[in-house]
Amino acid sequence: MGYIEDLRKLVGHRPLIFAGAVAVLVDPAGKILLQQRKHPRGTWGIPGGLMELAESTEDVAKREVFEETGLIIDDLTLINVYSGPEHFIKAANGDEFYVVTTAYYTKKYDGEIKVDPIESIKFEFFSPNELPENMVKSHKDILNEFLEKHYTIE
Repeated sequence: MGYIEDLRKLVGHRPLIFAGAVAVLVDPAGKILLQQRKHPRGTWGIPGGLMELAESTEDVAKREVFEETGLIIDDLTLINVYSGPEHFIKAANGDEFYVVTTAYYTKKYDGEIKVDPIESIKFEFFSPNELPENMVKSHKDILNEFLEKHYTIE
């Protein structure tokens, strides 16, 4: 059992603060890797997840991307840190939490994509001007900032 599950046993559904990280992966053609998630069903988002004890945010991004995609990432560059009341979530089971998300991007990754069927339906690279409509709102905001401030094609 993980850190979050252990906390929930102690506090029930009360609001908590969780730290997490996501990583925007950009392929050589400038396309961005997105994850079609199982929850909420069919929504698209950036690979990432929540922090476990003793991890740095970089560790979180690397671990979560590996767990979800099978890809090993490196050379992470900070996009921004996102927090505040607009990052409050109430899960379907009643759990409440505020998320502090550190977002990174990288063009350096290795391996072949392997879908973790527990969390994902599929992964797909998208051109920035053809991103799917059905996206996690906070991830859409992260991608908008990334594209505005950091996106370049070599």
